[in-house]
Amino acid sequence: MEFKDVLSQLNIPAQCKKYGIPLWQCPTFLFLVMGIVIIASSLIAYAIGTRYIEDPEIVALIVLILTAILFIMAFIITRSFERLAEANRMKSEFISIVSHQLRTPLTNLRWAIEFLMKGNPKNQIEYFQILKENSDRMAELIKDLLIVSRIETAKLPAKKEDFSLKELTERIVKEFEPLAKSSNVEINFFSQKNLPNIFANQFQIRQVIENLLDNAIRYTKGNGLVEIKIEKRPKSIYFEIKDNGVGIPKDDQKYIFQKFFRSENVLKYQTQGTGLGLYISKSIIEKSGGKIGFKSQEGVGSTFWFTLPLIKH
Repeated sequence: MEFKDVLSQLNIPAQCKKYGIPLWQCPTFLFLVMGIVIIASSLIAYAIGTRYIEDPEIVALIVLILTAILFIMAFIITRSFERLAEANRMKSEFISIVSHQLRTPLTNLRWAIEFLMKGNPKNQIEYFQILKENSDRMAELIKDLLIVSRIETAKLPAKKEDFSLKELTERIVKEFEPLAKSSNVEINFFSQKNLPNIFANQFQIRQVIENLLDNAIRYTKGNGLVEIKIEKRPKSIYFEIKDNGVGIPKDDQKYIFQKFFRSENVLKYQTQGTGLGLYISKSIIEKSGGKIGFKSQEGVGSTFWFTLPLIKH
């Protein structure tokens, strides 16, 4: 079999595309390149060795350089396999979480539907409410998954507009007041006067604020307080939301913006959720040219913040 036939069977570009990684990170391509480099380096070392046989220092230097090149390539290949292993782990975790998140609402839907089909007139409103809540829960999960898919395929809408972050936040706070009251949580909103507008995708920034405010309320139990602050910085608008809720354990803080991650102490207070909200928020803020971060202490509370660049006229 000729070398060209081997390459056509390997179809390296197609394999790399299947993994969804660039050619220079693809293990198959890197193995091929490394094989060529090993053969070439062996021939070069032999040629240099025969030419400079009386000067071993030059030969040793060339061998060290070639060894360093091979070491770097081996490191790149190892990293590529780590990325593939991480992608495989995330896929398995994705299937597990989605299955778990869908199983409960689907069970509730089936149970409520079976009850209503029996024609029992009692408590029908209650069961229709169960149907609505669980269908909303599944719709929320699907919406988050679609957003993640658009983020990772670089298809997230990039349409930007001039708007007031203060006014947007005021509207969102008003919408969340019923949830806050039912959770016995007070929301205080502070904003500097005469704040300049920002230039970003308003729908996406709304999602970020909604995610942060929803988390702050849901993970603050009993006579809780959520404080929101917006102020102007030299080159940006600064947004901060602070709560006195359950907080995030120190060991979990490094994972907080990863997909599907939910802190163990949070699960005690809120079983619902996909662990996608903060990942989506971080992706949106960074794509908008801003930064996002947090500080937290378990049992004391959390403060999440983000910045967005000012409009450049």
